[in-house]
Amino acid sequence: MSNSTEATNAGSPSPETGVKAKSGIGSMLRAVLGDDLKQYTMMVALIVLLVFFQFASSFHAGFGFSWSNGRMFTPANFQNIIMGNAYVLILALGMLMVIVIGQIDLSVGSVAGFVGMVVARSATDLGLHWAVALLLGVLLGVAIGSWQGFWLAKVGIPGFITTLAGMMLFRGATIWLSRSVSRPAPPEYSVFSSGYLPEWGPDTGMNNSTLLLGIVMIVGVVVSQLMSWSRQRRVSGTAAPVWAVIVRIVLICAIIGYLTRIFGTGRVGTSFPIVGLIVGVLIFIYYTVTERTPFGRHIYAVGGNKAAAALSGVNVARTYFFTMVNMSFLAAVAGILFTGRASSAGPDLGTGWELDAIAAVFIGGAAVSGGIGTVVGTVIGALVMAVLNNGLMALGVSSDRTSVIKGLVLLAAVAFDVYNKVQGRPSLIGRLTGTNPAKEAESPPGEAAAPAVAEPASPQ
Repeated sequence: MSNSTEATNAGSPSPETGVKAKSGIGSMLRAVLGDDLKQYTMMVALIVLLVFFQFASSFHAGFGFSWSNGRMFTPANFQNIIMGNAYVLILALGMLMVIVIGQIDLSVGSVAGFVGMVVARSATDLGLHWAVALLLGVLLGVAIGSWQGFWLAKVGIPGFITTLAGMMLFRGATIWLSRSVSRPAPPEYSVFSSGYLPEWGPDTGMNNSTLLLGIVMIVGVVVSQLMSWSRQRRVSGTAAPVWAVIVRIVLICAIIGYLTRIFGTGRVGTSFPIVGLIVGVLIFIYYTVTERTPFGRHIYAVGGNKAAAALSGVNVARTYFFTMVNMSFLAAVAGILFTGRASSAGPDLGTGWELDAIAAVFIGGAAVSGGIGTVVGTVIGALVMAVLNNGLMALGVSSDRTSVIKGLVLLAAVAFDVYNKVQGRPSLIGRLTGTNPAKEAESPPGEAAAPAVAEPASPQ
């Protein structure tokens, strides 16, 4: 009996050593990055884009392919990327949840424009305090989301039709309310959308607020990674090797440290944008909601298999309703922030924003059929779109050609994903690691489609 027990223990991985050791670069990548490698594929694509535009911008300026003369990795350019594309990041967070439940929202740009116009006119024409006008805009966004959620959740009209009607309705209302004339926005809003973290304290060679933010983020990463490793080790008895956790922490902290230096060493009076801090807080909140709360699990369950989710006790109508409310709330926030950056609200405010948000979600790995998608992937997808916009502009590419390139990138990203799933082939990362997500995802109909839900009678 003793020999049997010893043999069993010898053949199983111990909590101290982690998962069973495997040879090759594939096992090392899985150990460091985890099993969900698709989002890291997009991260590699983002880095490749940044490096390409760094050299290309130097060549375009007449300095040849020189790294030091490139214009991509500069404090001013990184600040412009964040401030100029914050609205895409915000909208993409809400659009992810809408797409995961198997719906689409075409009205977000029109809703953002309408809310921005209402806020601008309320503050300038009606004399409301800027804070009251801001609160009015947020409540208006919630009300619009409730309106659209009602038609989807209670009446049963598909989200595509509901929000298509909303897009036309609120675009027309924006033009009517503005009378085709731009309206000035309260100057206080520019602090949130175009301001920077303040300078204080001793001279450290960089902006101290940005330095403190970087330190807080590094500490947060270290603590969260160690807690996650400890929880996995305690619950399942196995965990990633200690060396893999250390390497992962070092890589993430190195990226945060580099970005802290970039943002903290710009020209005097600049630092990390305040709107970037707002976006960062929203990303953290929505990551927590989608990954750690029952509502987040319900969203994935409804998108994966609505019938199974309903049988498990999920209120599908309520999930639809609050997802649409959340989308319009974020559209209102994006509209107000952009109004502050532009210092005015025009009749064309928000035009085409829904397309950028949808593209960011799909480039980030969300499935057209719903049930699949992550906040991290969506943020990376939005940054890919932002870098494309910024880099092509730096190269003097016209807006029409930029639209063509962005459309081809979106089509290529989705087509590559669909093709690999149909053919049962792994991605490039899958080939390196020896994994095949397409094969692993195969299961009998109705089983793998619906994620487990924290309710009685799980759909699985």
